[in-house]
Amino acid sequence: MSYNMRYGTAKDGDHHWNNRKIATPAMLKAQSPDLIGVQECFDFQAEFILNECPEYEGYGIGREVGFTGERTEIFWKKDKFELLDKGTFWLSETPSEPSKGWNAKNTRTATWVILKLKRGGKELLFVNTHLDHISGLAREKGLALIEERIDSLAGGRPVILTGDFNIPDDNQVILDLNERMTNARLSAKRKGPDVSTFTAFGKRKDRYVIDYIYYQGFRRCRRFSVIDKSYKNIPYISDHYPIIATLKF
Repeated sequence: MSYNMRYGTAKDGDHHWNNRKIATPAMLKAQSPDLIGVQECFDFQAEFILNECPEYEGYGIGREVGFTGERTEIFWKKDKFELLDKGTFWLSETPSEPSKGWNAKNTRTATWVILKLKRGGKELLFVNTHLDHISGLAREKGLALIEERIDSLAGGRPVILTGDFNIPDDNQVILDLNERMTNARLSAKRKGPDVSTFTAFGKRKDRYVIDYIYYQGFRRCRRFSVIDKSYKNIPYISDHYPIIATLKF
């Protein structure tokens, strides 16, 4: 699953995190994803998920100096996976320290974990990110850096890449990425309706897809869907819809 949960300090009126947060654990319990990459996650939002959904463990650090602020947190079901390794890097010319790169408006990170299935022993690399919403150069360079890190970290393991890329799916950057990794939305045997992933809490009516699940090293994608349902009578769980895919080793 990839899920931009909308940062919890945003002044969103009726859509403020405190008014909609109960929808997130309800959605997670209904969908029951084994792996989740979230974007715009503050520490208190991660703690809320772990408190309400104790079947998960998580890893992520804040993107700002002092490791505060938003995280690209990753969650996994602790009865299914063992954590082998983890890390965060910044999407900039100095990826080992909190920093902005390539004219980005905000500090941007990618989080990764190497997980081992407790049953069967297979391993995978999971990477989660949130690319800049202003600088096209930052998006392209950031994505290139992520692909370089995937090459160095994967070690032959299957790979999952999730995130809010802030790039529409007809953009050449995405079309090129589709040639290098497999786009779950396009490859799934079973698909839900072809709907937007970003709605701005229902204000945006045109089709706008900017959230993605990519993979490599898996046999196939069984299904893909955009989760556009309401939970706990909350009309919009976030300004984005979560997306979910089922992958087969």
